[in-house]
Amino acid sequence: MHVFKDRSEAGRELARALMRFRGPGTVVLGLPRGGVPVAFEVAVALNAPLDVIVVRKLGLPFQPELAMGAIGEHGVRIVDERVRRLSGVTDRELALVEQHEREVLESRAARIRAVRAPEDLRERTAIIVDDGIATGSTARVACRVARELGAARVVLAVPVGPRDTVEDLPEADEVVCLSTPSPFRAVGRFYSDFSATGDDEVLQLLEAAAQRPAATSPAAPSPPVHQDVAIPVDGLAVQGSLFLPADGGIVVFAHGSGSSRHSPRNRAVARGLERVGLGTLLLDLLTPEEELERRAVFDVGLLASRLRAATEWLVAERAGAGRPIGYFGASTGAGAALWAAAEPGTPVRAVVSRGGRPDLALARLAGVTAPTLLIVGGADRQVLELNREAARHLRCPHRIEVVPGATHLFEEPGALDAVTHLARDWFTEHLRTERLGAASTA
Repeated sequence: MHVFKDRSEAGRELARALMRFRGPGTVVLGLPRGGVPVAFEVAVALNAPLDVIVVRKLGLPFQPELAMGAIGEHGVRIVDERVRRLSGVTDRELALVEQHEREVLESRAARIRAVRAPEDLRERTAIIVDDGIATGSTARVACRVARELGAARVVLAVPVGPRDTVEDLPEADEVVCLSTPSPFRAVGRFYSDFSATGDDEVLQLLEAAAQRPAATSPAAPSPPVHQDVAIPVDGLAVQGSLFLPADGGIVVFAHGSGSSRHSPRNRAVARGLERVGLGTLLLDLLTPEEELERRAVFDVGLLASRLRAATEWLVAERAGAGRPIGYFGASTGAGAALWAAAEPGTPVRAVVSRGGRPDLALARLAGVTAPTLLIVGGADRQVLELNREAARHLRCPHRIEVVPGATHLFEEPGALDAVTHLARDWFTEHLRTERLGAASTA
């Protein structure tokens, strides 16, 4: 389970997934109060103005934390009739809750608007930000408000939310959500610090955002590349799927035995990395004929040599010398990734292993200098012991992360999400700089 340190950290991570919206046509709108610290970080990163849309949840009379609907500025209202029906809330009870929340909404909106005039949303992209969603009622209301105010495109962006809610928000043109854990329960579970945000803090953040230099029109970035590639290696062509953003680090995937660049698990991890601005290259290190040979599948030296050659091609032909490179290896591919990462002069700056076999590169592990994360399923006991033994041979900064209850393929609910979050955080940290920290052990 990925846990954010606080709302500011969540906002910085969310901003990396929204960089494609950077430009003069974007406005960032936080949902007071907890959504505003998140939105502030997004607005700073996108060099966009920050504003708010004031919304209020309509909580059940006997359980206020559970929403039966929401209201927003300009008289927008949504009622979840299913929740209301199952809870037995009468028309009178609903009216009393709505009356109270409308008074709070109008008071809060008046205080904000006394010091901050609303942004003009006409013909602009409105990015609506909250610290998370549960039922989605307030998010849906906010999207409707932005639409009524003339936004040409409405994007809802949150750090965390339940998958079924995220996938059922027709009021937004697009939903960007970093984490969809299961079970979900409550937004606060995914923050170490989920302390309340006060009205004064909201006003301070709005003022700080307004005092930033006016957004300028940056040069249009190069469009991202997303294509299949054929890389010449040893007289044959290694097939790959490349996603190359305008800038930032690139993660090269080395797949395990019986897998390929089309592996749904590795592609899911790759999508998670791409959402935070990282490039990806998924490779078939063996030809279809070689994949039928058990000897080739476990020939880590062969796999590593092709991985290294593909990396050299990437740096020379596509990435340029300035982009940091990472390796993500699964099963035997992890052994190949560590083998290749031990080569002198390697451009590799971080390695992540998923259910990997680092023991297959045991003799070379001491030569790895890139920070290395070993992710293993708690129920994959044999591979867990192999990883613990391999870790004793590593001299680079490294850590073992155990995903509780996960087996070798991480097929359990939430297990692959956990892998994605761990890999994303590791690469985001280590591909941002070439500085290597002090070694750590697990």
